[in-house]
Formats: sequence, C-alpha cells, structure tokens
Amino acid sequence: MMPDVTRLDTLRARRPLIHCISNLVTANDCANLLLAAGASPIMAQALPEAEEITAASVASVLNAGTPDDEKFRLCLACGRAASALGHPTVLDPVGIGASRWRLQSIQGMLHLFTPSILRVNLGEARALLQLEGGEQGVDTPAGAPEEARLQAAAALARQRRTLVLLSGPEDVIASGDHLWRVRGGSDLMPFVTGTGCMLSVLCGAFAAVAEPEEAAVLASAFWKCCSARAQAQAGGRGPGSFRAALMDAAYTLTARDLLQADITALS
Repeated sequence: MMPDVTRLDTLRARRPLIHCISNLVTANDCANLLLAAGASPIMAQALPEAEEITAASVASVLNAGTPDDEKFRLCLACGRAASALGHPTVLDPVGIGASRWRLQSIQGMLHLFTPSILRVNLGEARALLQLEGGEQGVDTPAGAPEEARLQAAAALARQRRTLVLLSGPEDVIASGDHLWRVRGGSDLMPFVTGTGCMLSVLCGAFAAVAEPEEAAVLASAFWKCCSARAQAQAGGRGPGSFRAALMDAAYTLTARDLLQADITALS
C-alpha cells in the first residue's frame, strides 16, 4: 500500500511540537524547515529539562552532529524518556564513522533504547554495520551503486530491529518486512550542508501523524519533491538561491504534489 499523502494536511492542521536536539551547523535550518512544512519546533539542549521537554513534545529528533559528552548524555536521556512514553524518536548518528569515540558512543546509546527511525547515509550505515570504509568526514563519497544502498539499509534494519531511512541519490526505507525506494530530487543537495539533518526533522514531523514506516516514506518523498522544485526555482543561480528555495518549496508543497513522487515498494 502506498503512503497516505493527506498526512501532510493532517500535519499542518495539528502543528505538532517536535523536540529537536540539533547540531551547531544546522539548527536554524532545521527549525525553519519544520515551520515551513507545518510543524512547531523546540530546540531544547539542556539536560535538566530533557525529560520534561520530551514529555511535552509529540516526537523527538536526536541529532548527534557536533558532539560532546553532554550531547550524548542528552540524546540518551531524551531517547529513553520518549521510549518510556511511547513517543516516536528519530536518531541521526551524524558522522558516526569519523572517529572511534563517536561510533562507540552511538553504539552504547543504541543498546539502551531503540529509535523509531534511524536516519543514516551510506557511510553511517556501513559504520554501524562495522564494515570498512564509506565516510568522508560526515559525508558519504558519491558513486556507490543503488544495490549497495538497498543491501546496507536492509541489513541495518535487521540488525537494529528498527526502521531505517538511508538517504542518497535515491532514498531507501527498510523495515524487517518491507523495502521502499524513493527517487528524484536535485543534484544540488550535496552543496547545501545539513540536508540530511533536515530530512531527519521531517521524519520527526511525519512520525507525529503516521506510523514510522509511512512517516519515513513520506518524509523522503516530501524532501525529494522540495529539492526538485527548489532547483527549478533557483534557476541555475547556485547553492545559495537553492537553499532559500528549499524553504519556499517546503511551505508551498501540497499533498497533491506528493502524488507525483517516484515511490516504489520493492518488497
């Protein structure tokens, strides 16, 4: 069954509060994107209020970019609180393969709670699967075949027993039973930092109005449609114009527009 695109209308009608532990590079863009898409962000970062903010929110997005020990403690506290409440959580293990400390910290966190959606790129997926190579700082070098993305997403979903959204030239959504592919978007996305982080907060927004699998597919389709529209609106002027056009596209995109997304259920 294809996802229900009217979830976008539900999202905008409800304007759910999404708790975002963001990173220094992308916090402003993530907050503005949530507002444009129809949700309400709260970017709380203090450990003493973590459980209270988590309880007040409908979903939590835990971004491990620009990390330190305090951030990892904060992500863990929010993840465990959300799990206890039955609230959806999205974990974005940014650049997990960049250092042994990052990898061990995230692996330790995943032993203590299971996110509803694990949003990764191929390099991050390979690091979690303890496979060699794949990351260049916090990015994945281009050129990996689609089959490698499909296999990595499916393997990680099985290993972690959660829903995995692996983003790239084509996004792959994997659960224990199903595999989806979403194509489209823009080749300008790698020239704007934080587009993966922004996809993660979209997962949180849609998880507030849909089950994790449908939420991940809708978030992916929404972001692919936004980036394609933004590229057309930017008119070849480059990444700066494209970045601004992404926000405009998120604000103007409709449920009817999502019907044009290139979504394929592979299993």
